[in-house]
Amino acid sequence: MPVRNILFAATAALALSLPAAAHGERYSRANLTTESEHALQKLYRSEPFAETIAQQAKAILVFPSIVRAGFVFGGSFGEGVLFYPDQHTQYYNSLSGSWGLQAGIQSYGYALFLMNDRALEYLDKSDGWELGVGPTIVVVNAGVAKNLTTTTLNDDVYAFTFDQEGLMAGLAIEGSKISEIDP
Repeated sequence: MPVRNILFAATAALALSLPAAAHGERYSRANLTTESEHALQKLYRSEPFAETIAQQAKAILVFPSIVRAGFVFGGSFGEGVLFYPDQHTQYYNSLSGSWGLQAGIQSYGYALFLMNDRALEYLDKSDGWELGVGPTIVVVNAGVAKNLTTTTLNDDVYAFTFDQEGLMAGLAIEGSKISEIDP
């Protein structure tokens, strides 16, 4: 698909043009794990229902810091950890590309609560996870959280964003991919 190729080429060009500090030097796995654990605890303090969801999740994928920048062409990059209840972990990166009327730079973190085997299987068996293509994802904000209870959790994935800083404005077409970092 030509648009998809253009988006990923634009993302790669943008990622290479950002200073190393902006798009994150590769974390050591120990540092990434520690930062992801701290980010998850911070999320639980700010959104207590996230901890309730975590108790039912099969796994939690945490990206403590994603940097997003763009001016017409844009992109974002970050690394994260997939935590399983049995203390097993896997490492992932998130990469996105966009094109459209946009300008700015921002950073944020996000956590994906994978609620069932379908979501985990899709993450493991796909060649990177394209958000919006696979399992059902519910983005949880204050309004959504008020209406959720442990008995109404029936979607595949619940997503929380946190620690947003900076400003990114515009209207753009975006593609996003989550891929495992060398196992």
